[in-house]
Amino acid sequence: MVSFITNLINGLSLGSIYAIIAIGYTMVYGIAKMLNFAHGDVIMVGAFAAYTIISTMGLPTPVGILAAIVCCTLLGIAIEKIAYRPLRNAGSPLAVLITAIGVSYFLQNGAMLIFGSDTKMFSSVVPLQTLSVGPFLIPGTTIVSILTSVILVSVLQIFINKTRPGQAMLACAQDRAAASLMGISVNNTITLTFAIGSAMAAVAGVLLCSAYPALSPTTGAMPGIKAFVAAVFGGIGSVPGAMVGGLLLGVIEILSRAYISTQLSDAIVFAVLIVVLLVKPTGLFGKVIQEKV
Repeated sequence: MVSFITNLINGLSLGSIYAIIAIGYTMVYGIAKMLNFAHGDVIMVGAFAAYTIISTMGLPTPVGILAAIVCCTLLGIAIEKIAYRPLRNAGSPLAVLITAIGVSYFLQNGAMLIFGSDTKMFSSVVPLQTLSVGPFLIPGTTIVSILTSVILVSVLQIFINKTRPGQAMLACAQDRAAASLMGISVNNTITLTFAIGSAMAAVAGVLLCSAYPALSPTTGAMPGIKAFVAAVFGGIGSVPGAMVGGLLLGVIEILSRAYISTQLSDAIVFAVLIVVLLVKPTGLFGKVIQEKV
């Protein structure tokens, strides 16, 4: 029983990181109706930014985290304006998808040229020590990851529902053409969405590398794919769905590793997704949208 609860806590820790990443996917898709498959590599860029500031330059940890957030925010804005905006009205969504894959490889190879292909050891940015609660030992990174994800999702929900930019996001998600006619700048709204999603990716990258202290140019590839799975699992386009999907995915992955097979854990995660989509194609929190023709 102790082992099961420990694995469950570890699953929630990993799932909270997936949830933060998945929010970026679900926001961009919900508003811009496109899949930003370069999002996972933004995680890697944020982790490298923090690594450079903290480990290489020796500056304080808060400075490194802030630098990672600023770097990823600017990167997200640049990606949207340079790579995606010119293709937004392209006839085929395939053009945007291919561009996203190209941006992903560009970021990976750029990091490889700058930092090399070898794996770097990332020092944890979490000052909290392991907490002992009865027979359970809860790492500080686990506590911080879960609290951070809850806080970020709560703040984001308040921002979306209670502020004018947030209301503009909701309007663009509902109907971009109608939002534009109402005086909302669709371009600025989508840019803001990319900025927020990329900033959260920076936080996720720092937390991920704090929990699993290895950093390389491909660090964000698999977590990015799994976070996309989490977004689809919860219902892509839904922020609460991304949160729940990420937590469930983390728990499933850790329990699969512990009780079934470490080699098959990824396959089990994707198999569960297939089963969920067969039963509920829109995901757990997704809504069926009726389109008039």
